[in-house]
Amino acid sequence: MARAENKESAGPATRLVADIARMMRLQKGMTQEQVGVETGFSAAAVSAMETCAQPASDQMLVALGRVLGDELGIFEQAREYVRLDKYPAQFKNYVLLEQKAVGLCLYATLVVHGLFQTEAYARALIGGGYPPLSEQRVEELVEARMARKALFDREPVALIELILEEAVLRRTIGSREVMRDQLSHLAEYGRRRNVTLQVLPLDCGVSGEHAGDRGGMTLVETPEHDHLAYLEPQDESLLISDPAKVSTYAQRYAKIRSQAMGPRESLGLIERLAGEPE
Repeated sequence: MARAENKESAGPATRLVADIARMMRLQKGMTQEQVGVETGFSAAAVSAMETCAQPASDQMLVALGRVLGDELGIFEQAREYVRLDKYPAQFKNYVLLEQKAVGLCLYATLVVHGLFQTEAYARALIGGGYPPLSEQRVEELVEARMARKALFDREPVALIELILEEAVLRRTIGSREVMRDQLSHLAEYGRRRNVTLQVLPLDCGVSGEHAGDRGGMTLVETPEHDHLAYLEPQDESLLISDPAKVSTYAQRYAKIRSQAMGPRESLGLIERLAGEPE
């Protein structure tokens, strides 16, 4: 259900699309009910989009372009910007970098990294978080998270490394079925030529060394070959550009990588866990 407070917090792209859609609808002499029938959405959904109570989904934007006669492709172009409006405020600066990155080095300690999540896993994770979110907000965030996967098939290709704590693979999120599908999804992505997937074993600290004990991190290489570090503790975000600090994070990441299983061994573990009976 659309929420009134969304009208006040709606981003600029959401507001612009709402105004354009309303003007184009009125120009064509159509009611919200008529647009709803033609697009396959309810009149209430069209009204919520026009008042910014609920941002348009990708599917609605495509349908609006078809029904309202969008010769300039405004609604198609707006999809990326409306999607950006849906991300949490602290994440928006980073996701712009992620979409254009030529290289990402990721270390995830608690759950599967968002880029590698299935829709069901993401929905269970976001829907089960605290503070609780409305169903509509959960769906918005799931849709926005799934859209980030376009990075894997983008040209020019991005090189992506992911190191996962073994505990992440053994922590059931959603259900056993959801987790099994998530592990299979991880294995599938781990076989991609532009992806390197490694697992940091549970016994990493037995020898007294555990380079990843300070939590997860993301290292980003931009198209200009600048190097940045991104941290996201407790719903906050920290984007670090200072070369000396980024170098320290890069060295720490390299140490974590050296303590992880190799890619082939890691993939084998994930495949075994995905195939284990319930």
